[in-house]
Amino acid sequence: MQYTSLGKLYVYQQSIDLCDLSWEIFESLSWQDKKIIGDQFIRSIDSNAANIAEGYGRYHYLDKIKFYYNARASLLEAKHWMFLLFKRKKITEQKFQETLKKADHIHYTLNKFIQSCYKAKKDY
Repeated sequence: MQYTSLGKLYVYQQSIDLCDLSWEIFESLSWQDKKIIGDQFIRSIDSNAANIAEGYGRYHYLDKIKFYYNARASLLEAKHWMFLLFKRKKITEQKFQETLKKADHIHYTLNKFIQSCYKAKKDY
């Protein structure tokens, strides 16, 4: 089996792209909006990528999966904050749809990645 570095892991690359896209949203918010909703939004987005990275560094598949589940939970939290940002008219519909589409793709990819970890457990 060949080792793939974290930076080449597709689900991680996509999560980093979402971090960049979300940072643009965060930066466009007023100071008050950043404090009330933006901080939680960006923390949950960054937590998604960070948990993927931490899980990827673990040896046992159950340790890995625990962090991937945490990543998925952070992604769902981020979607919540996206919906609120849009509902409260803090971001445009275009920016909301673009960010949500990326998050949905990561959600699907992360689920497949978790599934593959369970299937690979025989290698442990």
